[in-house]
Amino acid sequence: MIHALGGISAAFGLASSAGLNAYIPLLMVALAARFPLTDPLLKLSEPYNVMGSWWAIGILAVLLLIEMTVDKIPAVDTLNDGIQTFIRPTAGAILFAANANIITDIHPVLALAAGLILAGSVHAIKGAARPLVTAATVGTGNWAVSIVEDIISFFVSLLSILLPILAGLIALIFLIFVIRFYRRRKGNHRKFV
Repeated sequence: MIHALGGISAAFGLASSAGLNAYIPLLMVALAARFPLTDPLLKLSEPYNVMGSWWAIGILAVLLLIEMTVDKIPAVDTLNDGIQTFIRPTAGAILFAANANIITDIHPVLALAAGLILAGSVHAIKGAARPLVTAATVGTGNWAVSIVEDIISFFVSLLSILLPILAGLIALIFLIFVIRFYRRRKGNHRKFV
């Protein structure tokens, strides 16, 4: 029971972090599926075990460097968020399915849909908040917000792999906080319109 709860919690944490940055949790899962060489941290089943291959790790590392660079540049980050609208939810779906099915027998379509919705929701909130940051800081705060998002994505991904139940709770608390922040900002915006 605890093992199954850990697998589901890891899936929730990784899918949530993919909504902020698709490549951080993908790369971390790929590395955990590859290392240590004698007994990897994660044993991914077919077809998800491809993530642990050297070529997949290399591609993910290059994509992560590109993502982390373009997400720090005003105006380019908005274009990047538009492109990532398709990538982040897909990454969340793959991560949720790959990690939920390690322990449990969740139907793959249900797991993919849950990851898609979870990562898509986090991405949508991020996409809605970023223009507010741009407007409030005239674009000068975007790089700092992007760094914070990358740090959150990294630590939630790390906790999801090492301490999955704790990561699931942190992801849930973060999602509630972001939703409340967005609703509050949207309510304040209506007062001035």
